Amino acid sequence: DVVEIEAKLDKLVKLCSGMIEAGKAYITTNKHFVSGVRDLSQQCKKDEMISCLDKFGDSLQEMINYHMDSACGVTMIPTISTSLGFSDVRKFKETKKQFDKVREDMEISLVKNAQAPRHKPHEVEEATGTLTITRKCFRHLALDYVLTLHAVLFQPCLYFSPQMLSFMHAQYTFFQQGYSLLHELDPYMKKLATELDQLVIDSAVEKREMEHKHAMIQQRDFSYDDSKVEFNVDAPNGVVMEGYLFKRASNAFKTWNRRWFSIQNSQLVYQKKLKDVLTVVVEDLRLCTVKPCEDIERRFCFEVVSPTKSCMLQADSEKLRQAWIQAVQASIASAYRESPDSYYIERLDRTASPSTSSIDSATDSRDRNVKGESILQRVQSIPGNDQCCDCGQPDPRWASINLGILLCIECSGIHRSLGVHCSKVRSLTLDSWEPELLKLMCELGNSTMNQIYEAQCEELGLKKPTAGSSRQDKEAWIKVKYVEKKFLKKLPSGEALAENERKPRRWCVKKCQRNNSTTKAPTARRKYRHEAGNASPAMLSSGGNLPSSGEAEIEQEASDLEDLRELHPGLLIYKAAQARNLPLMAEALAHGAEVNWVNDEDENKTPLVQAVMGGSLIACEFLLQNGADVNQKDSRGRAPLHHATYMGHTGQVCLFLKRGANQHAVDSDGQDPLSIAVQAANADIVTLLRLARMNEEMREAEGPFGQPGQYPSNSPTELQYKKCIQEFISLTMRREC
Repeated sequence: DVVEIEAKLDKLVKLCSGMIEAGKAYITTNKHFVSGVRDLSQQCKKDEMISCLDKFGDSLQEMINYHMDSACGVTMIPTISTSLGFSDVRKFKETKKQFDKVREDMEISLVKNAQAPRHKPHEVEEATGTLTITRKCFRHLALDYVLTLHAVLFQPCLYFSPQMLSFMHAQYTFFQQGYSLLHELDPYMKKLATELDQLVIDSAVEKREMEHKHAMIQQRDFSYDDSKVEFNVDAPNGVVMEGYLFKRASNAFKTWNRRWFSIQNSQLVYQKKLKDVLTVVVEDLRLCTVKPCEDIERRFCFEVVSPTKSCMLQADSEKLRQAWIQAVQASIASAYRESPDSYYIERLDRTASPSTSSIDSATDSRDRNVKGESILQRVQSIPGNDQCCDCGQPDPRWASINLGILLCIECSGIHRSLGVHCSKVRSLTLDSWEPELLKLMCELGNSTMNQIYEAQCEELGLKKPTAGSSRQDKEAWIKVKYVEKKFLKKLPSGEALAENERKPRRWCVKKCQRNNSTTKAPTARRKYRHEAGNASPAMLSSGGNLPSSGEAEIEQEASDLEDLRELHPGLLIYKAAQARNLPLMAEALAHGAEVNWVNDEDENKTPLVQAVMGGSLIACEFLLQNGADVNQKDSRGRAPLHHATYMGHTGQVCLFLKRGANQHAVDSDGQDPLSIAVQAANADIVTLLRLARMNEEMREAEGPFGQPGQYPSNSPTELQYKKCIQEFISLTMRREC
């Protein structure tokens, strides 16, 4: 019986605990439901029918409170039952063990008393005494055992009956209170039911009216509705203007998607759907410009240009386009009127989206990080690059890639407004950097370029702006420095140049380390150079394979040495390109040298061809960044790609292909770059040219605007080919740099 009572007691405690947990879950779920009812009621305060939910929610909340009060009595049952019932059972078990032990002792005493011999009185006396003591102890423990057993068998009713009685009273109170509460709501619910019936009738009438209006609207002809075109810079909610615009994607297909745009908080943002997360197009309107675009096929287009990207947008009508342009311009003006926030500018510098205006690269995103140290650390380690080139603000994170200087975010915005013909801005932390471009930045730097563009700054007595100067002062300084170029050292006059032309000139070029990949390359290169291009590919191939490195040794006879600084800018950049002297090339461009200057006395060759002859990949990159024509031919019909192939400069070939060189062009001998590379047996260049040609064929196989053409586009095989091409070009450029 005790075992069964213990099992049933344990089962009851577990059932009670389960009921309590289920009750807690039920109450929690009810609370959530009531909260949802109240939220809906708050959302629809103006609707009288829905506002009744607030009253219902209050009543349901009262019911939950009643339920919680009734459950309080139940929660104590497992604790009381466990503490009282289980303690009695444990006490009973301990008493039973003691009783069994004494009973065994008494059995032993009885046996010993029966075995005591008659002729040994002392043993008889000892056995009798032991039996008496044991029998007395046995009767005492037997009484305790019976009392404990009685408590276990008959006391549980005393433990559970009061708790169950309290639970039943709580249930009675709960249902009685619930009835009273809902009984008070009965008149209101009957009234609400009557109103709902009338609402159904009114809804049917309104539906018929709407169907009639819809039929009338179908007979009308609508054009674009521009009646509500307006913007408000001082709008209370901060939204200057909003509406739908078409946005051109930055992918290769240039698809157009309709998005909901808005101008708010000095930012241009959009979202796909009304409740979607906002996507920021322009972080700070103070750094952007807006202009209409008439040179594309679509109508009503305009472009928003910022230091980090260019966004092409299309409105539904001319009136809407003008309104958006005016809204952006008004927002820019309003942003300038506000006090500058240095913290916000710093955040923009670190979180702006990657630039889309910079030159595209075929390298994979995995090549963005430079091994060993970051791009920022590498470029900032150049002398003078620890602060902005124009205002001195520390830790600059933007660069002008064609000038080779570092800028703060405010100066970068001013540079951006000068146009890409003057300065090309890119972020050091957000944009992808090609190896050749990174090496170009390390070749120049703020100190070198300031020696050119600020050579006579102190002599003119002009004060350079600081980091705390106003934007107007910085903008005026930058325009005077890079556009008007008032701080440059004056070149010799025309008479001095003519006089210097008659004097023997000398100039010296520091030799670069020779590539050890072959021992015959310098001979082949000098032969190609001195014979002015007369050497055929077969002749070059007979002299051995040319190395792929873009860094070759330049040797000049003493009689040919000149002082480059006394030449006019065109000839200066021409000779400096072959000498791989980037600071001198930058100085020549600063003095107005034509980057595509043609030397009539040297087969109409350009500075880019001279950079190829000099074997410098970085000099070629510098000229291309400053607008050099990659397909300009000399008098023999040879473009820079032809010369790079003849010279065996793999890095330059890869660079020209990335910059859009035409590999199908033939020279006066009828040779295209691929045939030249095949005859010269240069495996790397042949591979590059064939991969590039394959890439062109895959692009031509696509239809207009990226649509599938004659062959299936973006198939797994094609994607693998494109990935292979990109990785090969990336590895080649990293090796060459």
